[in-house]
Amino acid sequence: METPRPCTYLEDEVASLEHRVLLDVGADEYDAMLARGWRRFGPDYFRPACAACDQCEPTRIVLADLAPTRSQRRALARTAHLEVEVGVPTIDAERLHLYRRWHATREVSREWAPSRMDARLYRLEFAFPHPCAREVSYREHGRLVGVGICDETPTAWSAVYFYFDPSCARMSLGIANVLRTCAIAKARGARWVYLGYHVARCRSLAYKAGFSPQEILVGRPADDEPPAWRTRATPLSSRPPAG
Repeated sequence: METPRPCTYLEDEVASLEHRVLLDVGADEYDAMLARGWRRFGPDYFRPACAACDQCEPTRIVLADLAPTRSQRRALARTAHLEVEVGVPTIDAERLHLYRRWHATREVSREWAPSRMDARLYRLEFAFPHPCAREVSYREHGRLVGVGICDETPTAWSAVYFYFDPSCARMSLGIANVLRTCAIAKARGARWVYLGYHVARCRSLAYKAGFSPQEILVGRPADDEPPAWRTRATPLSSRPPAG
């Protein structure tokens, strides 16, 4: 358990994560962990354990009933020409360069701390050998423009991280990536796509509420406690027009 520290999402809160460093976690075991709010970077599995705040909501999209909004469908249309490939996460100079360019724009626009990402850290967090690890990459005329790091389990996909070419911002690649990941997951028989944690007051995470229908985990269930998920109310901005 972490010592409480300033929250990276909400300036007026303190945060603490529960961590488990695990090797040889199988797909079924990880599936059960996802259903209880756990996430993963490399061998580090974590979930919020804040004593005085419950603003981080583990959330997942219900694939059987997914209904993209008009703006989300436009994002898909703008990216329809891209080449999409699903494979195992890899580390190379092309991906590192793209990640650094993307992160540099966030350092300016959102005042993020400078990135420490190098080949060793990328390999540990994004390309760590794991039976569930997947990468969804996007190319425009052969040029890498987006990379989605994901996990695939027997019942779900987990969207772990996404970065893209800043010059392609008008394509809404982030929104399109969620929808394409949902399509890939559904085609492979998954029931949900986990989006990680939604924090309503955090600008960079608020977009997650826009995908419907969606479920939110209730509490922090223990390993031997059945997880309970409730349906999130559809945001007004995401509802189709009347009539």
